[in-house]
Amino acid sequence: MFGWTAAEAVGKVASSLIRTVSAIPLEKVLEGLGSSGHWEGELVRTRKDHTEVIVASRWSLQRNARGEPVATLETNNDITLRKRAEEERERLRQLEADLARVNRVSMMGELAASLAHEVKQPMAAAAMNASACMEWLHREAPDIAHADRAAFATVDALKRAIDIINRVNALYKRSPPVRELVDVNEIIREMTFLLRETAHRSSIAIRTVLDADLPISKVDPIELQQVLLNLMLNGIEAMRDNGGELVVVSEKLPRGQLMISVIDSGVGLPSGGHERVFDAFFTTKPNGTGMGLCICQRIVEAHGGRLMAIPNQGRGATFQFTLPVEEGAVVKAVT
Repeated sequence: MFGWTAAEAVGKVASSLIRTVSAIPLEKVLEGLGSSGHWEGELVRTRKDHTEVIVASRWSLQRNARGEPVATLETNNDITLRKRAEEERERLRQLEADLARVNRVSMMGELAASLAHEVKQPMAAAAMNASACMEWLHREAPDIAHADRAAFATVDALKRAIDIINRVNALYKRSPPVRELVDVNEIIREMTFLLRETAHRSSIAIRTVLDADLPISKVDPIELQQVLLNLMLNGIEAMRDNGGELVVVSEKLPRGQLMISVIDSGVGLPSGGHERVFDAFFTTKPNGTGMGLCICQRIVEAHGGRLMAIPNQGRGATFQFTLPVEEGAVVKAVT
């Protein structure tokens, strides 16, 4: 394993010959060995040609007839290739995560005007209510009841603005996926809220048809938001020239799944192999990156679901994706 012949190695101290590096101090290893009689862990060692080898090492204490420790039997398995493969998978996972985040930032750029409008509304309401509160308080006989109501309305408006900012901030964050029990209908409502002004500017209406008894699903809410934003923005883009209606449908399927459908009446899917829309770098948009739908597909599949593109009978296209449900849990939604 280390490239030394017996003649070269006999008589030399092994740890010096192969330059053992351990994440745990040797004193701790020996302490564990002495108390339990064995130790297991990963070590980095050096071959004769000066290349490193990662080993899964197992040590067991050997005792004589009187029970006194006399030696250590050490067994090493070369796991260098496995560790390198794990590191490469982690590197690729991180690259995918970075691409997904870039995609989210790109989408938020498209939504900038809409978000400014949505934040402006509660901020204007807060300013108006704060002004009213001051007016009620500065009267000769302050009207505490009216001022109190205006103050509460101010706080409520500011909370709405903060909520919008927090949603946007979450999409920008670079953080590892965190799965939790999520009301998918609520995510759909949030994305509808964020996209309402963007759609309105192109004479597009957004309508939702949500299953009130939709079970909750264990997903990463930020990644689910990203999938919905991508699909809904694509639908809006497809109808931008002629207007129309974007319909988002949620429904429960048999065999422990739910399905979300995003339906537009736009230009439709490219003719001849519409499944190509999920290929990396394939795009029909003049300024598209061709990564949005590819990232969406990977996110959905990582959650145990499937993303499909279906041409409509008339105009437009339907994008559907499935998600597993959390059995026994139901969130009553207000449609």
